[in-house]
Amino acid sequence: MAWETWTPADGDAFRTKDDFIFYTFGYEHPSDRALAFLKYIPSHLSNLLKIDYLQTRWQLGTVSLLRPRQLYSPHNFQLFMKAFKYRFPDYVYHCPYRAKNVICPTRNSVKRLYTPRQCLKDLLRVKKPSRLQRLAIELVDFLSNASEVAIEHFGVHGSIALGMSTDQSDIDLTVYGHENFRRLEASVNGLVSDGELNHTLFNGAEPSTRSHMLFKGKPFIFNAVRTTNEIVNTYGSFRYKVVSPVSFRCRITADEDAVFRPAIYKISDYEPLNQKSQLEQHNTPKTVVAMIGLHRNIARNGDIIKVHGILEEVEELSSGKTSFQVVVGSGTSENEYIVRSHG
Repeated sequence: MAWETWTPADGDAFRTKDDFIFYTFGYEHPSDRALAFLKYIPSHLSNLLKIDYLQTRWQLGTVSLLRPRQLYSPHNFQLFMKAFKYRFPDYVYHCPYRAKNVICPTRNSVKRLYTPRQCLKDLLRVKKPSRLQRLAIELVDFLSNASEVAIEHFGVHGSIALGMSTDQSDIDLTVYGHENFRRLEASVNGLVSDGELNHTLFNGAEPSTRSHMLFKGKPFIFNAVRTTNEIVNTYGSFRYKVVSPVSFRCRITADEDAVFRPAIYKISDYEPLNQKSQLEQHNTPKTVVAMIGLHRNIARNGDIIKVHGILEEVEELSSGKTSFQVVVGSGTSENEYIVRSHG
């Protein structure tokens, strides 16, 4: 796929002319750029970014790549921004709708795209797949048959998609569409009950609320990506204004968009957890938006959650109407969270 015809979707990966590997974030992007986060850094440029790296090195053709130990650290983000503004200014963009600089490389900087759906098609055509590639193909076929979600609604990303996996790599899968994801999720839960699959913990998350699994001893994950018909907002439709940090308890009233990234939870029964989080009726949030993948699909309708994040005023530019939401993973604090509450 050429970048000229590319509609960026969450989880698409791209390699730039400078050999950085970025992953697209969300679905709202300027026409000539893609909002993204940095995942892999060419080792010869690692001194540019004074951060903590994983010990593993990945090999993409002739390029050796390193990965930050923390992908979503606000501290690392500030270092990325400083380095890019100095050495690679095309990767930095001042968003007028959020009034801040973001990592948003130009399309002209893209050397190669890796969209999960196309990467799976390419994988199925490999004549001599590696052991991990064969296992990934077997897993997709197994999940497709069990869930009755057609293979064309699956995709593969991560190191397998980039063509730099080893037998020690995990399997990262994508499922396109909310209904397909829920169908697969229900099927996987049934397979776990039957002993055909096993849950595995991820960063301490509860296994019943995560999509991290084991297939024949190999860890794999499956996440949801919106279909074209499920993308409802376009870049520039809203203006966002930071108000203040808030901590509160609330009830989830709608979770249809919680499987995606950003994960969107509709809420009610806002209950402040400290004096600073006391709000008036007009600015009480009705939505929690989680920017970090760890917080997607962790709770369902009716669940009570505790939240610490940033209250934002949201203005719909076409109508002038305003509403309020809370963002978790704003990039301004290490302590933002969503957790299910049991009391």
